[in-house]
Amino acid sequence: MAELADHERVALLTGRLGLPEGALPPALALEALRHGSHLHERRSSDDARSNERLEFLGDAVVGLAVSQRCAALFPQCAEGELTRLRASLVKAESLAGAARRIGLGELLLLGRGEERSGGREKQSLLADALEAVVAAVYLGCGLAIAAEVIDRLLGPLFEAAVQGTLGRDYKTDLQELLQAAHRAAPVYVVVDAPGPQHARTFEVEVSFQGTPLGRGTGRTKKEAEQAAARTALESGAVESLLPAPP
Repeated sequence: MAELADHERVALLTGRLGLPEGALPPALALEALRHGSHLHERRSSDDARSNERLEFLGDAVVGLAVSQRCAALFPQCAEGELTRLRASLVKAESLAGAARRIGLGELLLLGRGEERSGGREKQSLLADALEAVVAAVYLGCGLAIAAEVIDRLLGPLFEAAVQGTLGRDYKTDLQELLQAAHRAAPVYVVVDAPGPQHARTFEVEVSFQGTPLGRGTGRTKKEAEQAAARTALESGAVESLLPAPP
C-alpha cells in the first residue's frame, strides 16, 4: 500500500471498525496507530505520543467488555470457567488475529527499522495496537460503542466459544484419531507460501499414507496446519480411515 496521509489512515480505521465517518477524533486515532519506533526515528518536537499509554487503557477496556460478554453468553458457567474463557479471548494470538482481519497492520505508523523487520505482521505489535485502538474508541465514543466494536472484532471467537471450538487443538485431535486406528501420524506439507518474506500466507495440505485429507491457510505454518487439520476433521475425510463402530 502507498504511503497514507494522516486523514486517510483515520478514515480507513474508522470504517474498518464499523464506525460512522468522523466518529474517531483524529488525534486519538493517530496516537493509537503510532508505534514507538516511529517517534524514535523522527525525534518529533511536537506533543505526539506513541500508543503505549492507550494500550495500557485498552487492555482494561477489552478485559471488561469480554468479561461482560462471556457472562452473558454463558450464565451457567462458574467463575473459573469464565476466567479461562476470557483468557483465551484476550490473549495476544486472539487479538492479533482480530487485528489482521481488519488489516490494522497496514495502517500503523512504524519506524523504518520496524517496517523492514516485518513489524506489520508481528503478533505482539498487532495485539498491542488493537488494544490502543479500542482505548481510542472508548475515549472518543464511550464505553458502549467500544463494547460494540469489540463484539465485532472478536465476533468469530465468541461464535467459536458458543460452539465449543474455541482453542480446540485440531492437529492433536486428528493425530490421536489416526494413531489409535493405525499407529501412524498424518503428514503436513506446505504447498504454497505467496507474499513477501515478512508477510506470507501459508497453504498446507495434510495427508495420511498418501491420501490427501484437507488443506488450510494461515499467516504461519502452525496456523495453516491447524486449519488443514480442521478441514480434515470437519469434511469427513478421516471417517473412511477409521474402523467401523462395533
